[in-house]
Amino acid sequence: MKNLLKKEMKLSSSPLSYIFILFGLAAFLPGYPILIGSFFLCLGLFQSFQTMREANDITYSSLLPVSKSDIVKVKYLFCVIIEMCFFAVTSIPVIIRLTILSDIAVYRQNALMNANLVYLGYTLIILGFFNLIFVGGFFKTAYNFGKPFLEFIFSAFCVIAAGETLFHIPALSALNSFGFDNIGVQFSALVSGIIIYIILTVFSLSRSITNFDRIDI
Repeated sequence: MKNLLKKEMKLSSSPLSYIFILFGLAAFLPGYPILIGSFFLCLGLFQSFQTMREANDITYSSLLPVSKSDIVKVKYLFCVIIEMCFFAVTSIPVIIRLTILSDIAVYRQNALMNANLVYLGYTLIILGFFNLIFVGGFFKTAYNFGKPFLEFIFSAFCVIAAGETLFHIPALSALNSFGFDNIGVQFSALVSGIIIYIILTVFSLSRSITNFDRIDI
């Protein structure tokens, strides 16, 4: 498993998967739909799957003395590692904006989503949908990924649209809190995002192992 992961990170992956982690810093930008950074991260992971398919990585991995379930697990593990690196990077501007920059006018007057704990919750939901819809969809055939990615795009932008609109409803205005205002609401949203991410990823992994086992490589 360890050697498979090394192969995945050094040979199978696209450099864009690593470069696009930096889109997490988009949370510093005022007047920008900051959840788009999560989508670009997923676009980088999509490029890795494309690189993998063109290099016949699945066929090559199947010839190694490893189980088919390990092949699936390492793909998910790679995605989770990249996603958690992105989450760590995008948490930096969130922490800074919650503390040092919480009263800066350029952020207070921003009509779009604020970078707070609710934003981090939405980010995890988008990444969870990527694992469920795209990665899970890929392992239905271990080859086709166009349709799963289009389905993911639709789902991701639905989450982005919800994130950018719901806090405009007066009863839900706490979702766009600044600093440590309504910290209970913010923390609850983050915890909800964590739970949803774990459930979607674990469910997708289990289903993908079953689907991939049925495929004759």
